[in-house]
Amino acid sequence: MEQFLTQNWLVLTLIAVWTLPWKGVALWKAARLRHRAWFIALLVINTLGLLEILYIFVLSKRTSADKKAA
Repeated sequence: MEQFLTQNWLVLTLIAVWTLPWKGVALWKAARLRHRAWFIALLVINTLGLLEILYIFVLSKRTSADKKAA
């Protein structure tokens, strides 16, 4: 494992730099919209930003539009 980390440190760093901003924005939106289940799922599940991007651009907009219509 140590050999893997030393050989691939650049890839792991790039993954972290890519994932952290997406996760931060998604968690912020979930907390602001009071989506407790989504907040926990986004915090625990690591999908390299894919779930976070889906939540930010699709799911959070759908639920905020539903609240405005009501």
